[in-house]
Amino acid sequence: MHRMLRRTFVVFTFAATCSASSVWAQEATRVRGTIERLEGEVYVVKTRDGNLVKVALTDKPLFVAMVKTSMADIKPGMFIGSTAMPGPDGSLRAVEVHIFPEAMRGTGEGHRPWDLEPQATMTNANVEAAVTGVAGQTLTMKYKGGEKTLVVTPETVVVTYAPGDKAEVKPGTGIFISAAEKKPDGTLLTPRITYGKDGLVPPM
Repeated sequence: MHRMLRRTFVVFTFAATCSASSVWAQEATRVRGTIERLEGEVYVVKTRDGNLVKVALTDKPLFVAMVKTSMADIKPGMFIGSTAMPGPDGSLRAVEVHIFPEAMRGTGEGHRPWDLEPQATMTNANVEAAVTGVAGQTLTMKYKGGEKTLVVTPETVVVTYAPGDKAEVKPGTGIFISAAEKKPDGTLLTPRITYGKDGLVPPM
């Protein structure tokens, strides 16, 4: 009984904090990079453009692990997200696909520009169909007001989320922060750090 209550609390906290990060992301900074070192409770992060930034955490922060999985784990009815780039033929080619836990269903639903690369997009939606054909795999994703079909290639990285552990976020760990608030001293403040487990670099 206690175990079930704890699991329910963890799932609720996970979903609530992720939703809060989604709200922050509308006005805040994203960070992609690698932990360089710790200065007390502050993380020094080397961003993908080579700059060093300091990241502090809010009270009771959430650590979320990102774990590699495969297309075989994606079924119709799941809620997923995907960063994609336009292909030469106008199709959307998935750079990555991330499977949301059921508690996060509806997070950031829709199709929008994304800042991973120029012309990148993000689609968070329900899986209508996952089809394997002669030329590869496609994902048909339906959201309120629209639908997109993405081409999945052998280079597409497929991941899912899992409860994280602060002890695993150490120098050399790849991280993604979806929402950080810049403080007057230049330090970034965030309620959540998503990190790659076992050497994985968060792909979005």
